[in-house]
Amino acid sequence: MILAVDVHYDNYNGLVAGVAFKQWTDAEPDNVYVTRIEQVGDYVPGQFYQRELPGILKLLSEHSLQPEYIVIDGYVYLDGYAKPGLGKHLYDALQGNVKVIGVAKKRFAGISETYALYRGKSKQPLYITSIGQALSAAKWHILSMHGIYRIPTMLKKADQLSRSN
Repeated sequence: MILAVDVHYDNYNGLVAGVAFKQWTDAEPDNVYVTRIEQVGDYVPGQFYQRELPGILKLLSEHSLQPEYIVIDGYVYLDGYAKPGLGKHLYDALQGNVKVIGVAKKRFAGISETYALYRGKSKQPLYITSIGQALSAAKWHILSMHGIYRIPTMLKKADQLSRSN
């Protein structure tokens, strides 16, 4: 199973959505999962993952999910290879048992064009980082995902579900 996840929160509470699918090219999810989180942690500069990681872990636990891949909205490594982001912390929390691919919409300072991926006719790249999977394979997976636009269909569904209070 491949699981695309996204987290949306206000100042105090949040919603974590997971969209499960079998093949990278799938147009429709096999299942969707939603978990509410209360008392989201405060934002701490440089520690963004602390707000989202507990919710993602709760989603996995609450629904007994054991995906082979998790695709997150964000970075595995902020610089592409060494500075840990949400995806690296997720990978570590899952004891390296799940491959994590990060799909970021905005460029983080210091990330090179090596991580840029252009989908559809977009002039704006996505930035792909990964752990447990070679970057070239991770980029191919995201490129092959369903959808003609910059953001793959399954990631868009996860985003929409996470905002569906």
